[in-house]
Amino acid sequence: MANMAPHTAAAVRQDGAVTASGSGNTSALVIVTVLFFMWGLITSLNDVLIPHLKAIYTLSYVQAMMVQFCFFGAYFVVSVPAGALIRRIGYQKGAVAGLLLAAGGCALFYPAASSGYGLFLFAFFVLASGITILQVAANPYVTVLGPPRTASSRLTLTQAFNSLGTTIGPAVGGLLILSTAGAAAGAAAEAATVRGPYLALAGTLVVLAVLFLAAKLPSIADSEDVSLAGEGHGSAWAHRHLVLGAIGIFLYVGAEVSIGSFLINYLGESHIAGLSHADAAHYVSVYWGGAMVGRFIGFAVMRVVSPGKTLAFNSLVAIALVLTASFGQGSVAMWAILAVGLCNSIMFPTIFSMALHGLGKYTGQGSGILCMAIVGGAIVPFAQGALADWIGVQASFLLPAACYAFILYFGAKYAAMYAAQ
Repeated sequence: MANMAPHTAAAVRQDGAVTASGSGNTSALVIVTVLFFMWGLITSLNDVLIPHLKAIYTLSYVQAMMVQFCFFGAYFVVSVPAGALIRRIGYQKGAVAGLLLAAGGCALFYPAASSGYGLFLFAFFVLASGITILQVAANPYVTVLGPPRTASSRLTLTQAFNSLGTTIGPAVGGLLILSTAGAAAGAAAEAATVRGPYLALAGTLVVLAVLFLAAKLPSIADSEDVSLAGEGHGSAWAHRHLVLGAIGIFLYVGAEVSIGSFLINYLGESHIAGLSHADAAHYVSVYWGGAMVGRFIGFAVMRVVSPGKTLAFNSLVAIALVLTASFGQGSVAMWAILAVGLCNSIMFPTIFSMALHGLGKYTGQGSGILCMAIVGGAIVPFAQGALADWIGVQASFLLPAACYAFILYFGAKYAAMYAAQ
């Protein structure tokens, strides 16, 4: 498949031409949304496994954050090859390949339970490689399944179901992994508690791959209209708003993942909530659930309010909440950090669509760059882990606050980006 341009006359074909704004795209949007749900559920399970593996293998925070380093590092390593794969075999077959690779990663958790932390990290990398292929295919696919003006709201709607997965994931993980871990005798037995849940995930992903391969999805044809690409621009890198958007994606994903990764340990602090790991896992679902609710709200709000203004407002509130969590205590600090999830809601899809705005024939390249920027989910948690080992878990949340400050700048700078559409 060649590059897609959400702001051009891209066409969708299935037994004949169907325009990008046609009603025939609704079923395609529904099917792709299933993928958003699954990778959300799998990604949020990391927040449960990090404290679990930290306790089993007696890890420092930096060592524990190697989980996210390996998981989100896959986005950086695999995004470009994933883009080449999808151009060669198409979006639908690319998604099937991603599902099967992710299933293989889940299956590796079975031997990892008896082999040690190193194989767990490799399993996370393989699993995330599959999800990366899904991300590279699905995000730009959604942007062309409708009018350019509503690309942000449409991507926000599908991301809401991604958030449904991230909401369910920690609760399921807490029930199936953390609640049984306490009763297990010895490190090997506690590590083995991950086998059942991840084998079930592997089977589910294989079934989804088969169903997805059999589904009749529209394919996206190349657009000949590249007038919005910009005179004299030789690549997507020449567009300043794409470069700043890539930095925004890097910092947003880093902040969101870092907060989720530290939540269980943060809520276990005696001056915050003093919760056990199993009990704290339920509140991780509240954090991700806020993003789900906010995305449904954002879907409606951004039909009448500039995406940039919405992004800037959410970033400002997120900064205030994270600072409250960094310096406060008790229930005020606890609910402040959980409420950040609501602010996160529209950030990824909004930054993504704003960064791709007007790239024309370079949209495919821009999408690959943005997906590579998801590596922020590897770097920022790792950096916060180093801070947590040095100055403590609570003070380390100042790093995500700094990340949201840049997103505030990006949203404010490009608040009028869609005004002319």
